[in-house]
Amino acid sequence: MITIDPKEIKTGQFHAHMLSAVAPRPIAFASTIDNQGNPNLSPYSFFNAFGSKPPTLIFSPARRVRDNTIKHTLENVYENMEVVINVVSYSMVQQASLSSCEYPKGVSEFVKAGFTPIPSQLVKPFRVKESPVQFECKVKQVIETGTEGGAGNLIICEILLMHINEDVMDSEGRIDPHKIDLVGRCGQDYYCRASGDALFEVTKPNLKMGIGIDQIPVQIRNSDVLSGNDLGQLGNVEALPNQQAISEFGNMEEIKNLSAVFDANPESKNKALHLAAKALIQAGKIDDAWKLLLHFS
Repeated sequence: MITIDPKEIKTGQFHAHMLSAVAPRPIAFASTIDNQGNPNLSPYSFFNAFGSKPPTLIFSPARRVRDNTIKHTLENVYENMEVVINVVSYSMVQQASLSSCEYPKGVSEFVKAGFTPIPSQLVKPFRVKESPVQFECKVKQVIETGTEGGAGNLIICEILLMHINEDVMDSEGRIDPHKIDLVGRCGQDYYCRASGDALFEVTKPNLKMGIGIDQIPVQIRNSDVLSGNDLGQLGNVEALPNQQAISEFGNMEEIKNLSAVFDANPESKNKALHLAAKALIQAGKIDDAWKLLLHFS
């Protein structure tokens, strides 16, 4: 284990380690405008949602590490206290990256990166037509976390309007993660795509009271086969199957056949049992995995 004191290495080095470890990060594609009406557009991965009443987004244009200067986005926010935060989908990520070039003040990244500016309804900055979701925001506060290169400037925004492209909605009126196809920022030059095989579901334990890993029998909890993720899913059930359910499961023909296999190879029974349970867990059949484990315990 490497231990790093941020005060004892260069800021740029620690910055790189931190961004590689805290990842993937959502991207705020921030549109601002100065007092002369010059638009600015730039992506920021120090970004997230922090409340829904009032609806609150926070992003941070950090001071540049190399020369301790601030970015045009922050300058514009101080002038107008308004911003449009656009999300970044896979189809526009290369253009969004291009917009991060440090063009001189007054040069429009909409033009340089080939995006289409469309008028907002309640704020002055433009929205990005190509973005599937756009948030019109008023800036409530800017918190400067420091004055040295690398220091953050937390721009706390209240959402006034949210615009959603109908093409990314499912049949029930929800945003479909596969259709919106968002990207996240990782360390170095890496991004990740939040769709396709990269997506998986984890049942929220706060919707019910899971029994907890501590209630899993020791011989199962100390398995050499079942991972922490496997045990987490076993521990997320509200109650164990009752004896009748376990007995009915054990009377199934395929379970009887499995019992014969275990009896023929008693030295490898435990490993084979846990491998079979792991396959059921990975298939989302948690109740069956429990019945299998308890039947042969």
